[in-house]
Amino acid sequence: MAIGKVDIHFWKGKRVFITGHTGFKGSWLSLWLQQMGAEVKGFSLTPPTNPSLFVEAKVAQHMQSEIGDICDFSKLSESIRTFNPDILLHLAAQPLVRLSYKEPIETYSTNVMGTVNVLEASRYASHLRAIVVITTDKCYENREWEWGYRENEPMGGHDPYSNSKGCAELVVSAYQRSFFHSSDTAAVASARAGNVIGGGDWAEDRLIPDILRAFEKQQPVIIRNPLSTRPWQHVLEPLSGYLVLAQRLWQDGKAFAEGWNFGPKDDDCQPVQWILDKMVHFWGDGAHYEIDKSEQPHEANFLKLDCSKAAMRLKWHPKWRLEQTLEQIVHWHRSWLQGTDMQARCLQEIEKYNN
Repeated sequence: MAIGKVDIHFWKGKRVFITGHTGFKGSWLSLWLQQMGAEVKGFSLTPPTNPSLFVEAKVAQHMQSEIGDICDFSKLSESIRTFNPDILLHLAAQPLVRLSYKEPIETYSTNVMGTVNVLEASRYASHLRAIVVITTDKCYENREWEWGYRENEPMGGHDPYSNSKGCAELVVSAYQRSFFHSSDTAAVASARAGNVIGGGDWAEDRLIPDILRAFEKQQPVIIRNPLSTRPWQHVLEPLSGYLVLAQRLWQDGKAFAEGWNFGPKDDDCQPVQWILDKMVHFWGDGAHYEIDKSEQPHEANFLKLDCSKAAMRLKWHPKWRLEQTLEQIVHWHRSWLQGTDMQARCLQEIEKYNN
């Protein structure tokens, strides 16, 4: 098996179950696995946006796609049992900070009890050997310090979204030690990524989609926190980390059943205003932005990840620099506006990244 790289030969013929396959990251991941010849089944709510990458790239065309809620334990467990996967990737979540202030109960139900349901159902899948639970960089107790968070830092989170993901990490830890600790059970790991960006994201209250919506309408982008700094990364970066981690779980079992950070290079942790200046440059056509000075709900100002563990033990490293990523996003979005075949466009981008 290729160390530190996504191994196409490994995934061919593997039965892979994905929760959240209709979302932004789930759609990219589903296409990547299909391209490598995996047998893929997804379980998720309907696409969270309109338009959506899931629809625009015809993601369901070469996979099994079941619409369901991970909070429905009976339906979820039946779906996993009948498919009997080799590998499970749990991405389904309520992923938005600002929405979590409006819908805290739903956020905790999905992100905490949904994770419990996925892991509980997985206990009875007889062929399952590797489980990767996706959380977030925001699961850490944010001290607003200037260095990256390591995997052994305390869980926390100020807002319901971040806090619920910290809770999900504790759920994973408990299930690892209680139910998935012996040699005849699946190896379970968690993965924490930074701020994931890329073509095909139409979510509300996310920086890149908000920028592109404004540019399309030839309106100024309204920005809340221009100095907020995040670990921005192209969507394929963390997805490659999840796939590499699953490979090692399959091959080496419990030795890699831990929490893992997948983030960008340190100098790609840039403030929002830097992102805006680059996007304005790449889009052209008089694009511009304005600062919203009204009071906003709390969001962390500074956050980045220490990914040295993934570099040392998984031999995983980010490939694309942030400026290249932003240019790719503008090209992707313009292709979509021009009516391009977006499934083919996504598969070309995946092949370019993987090579």
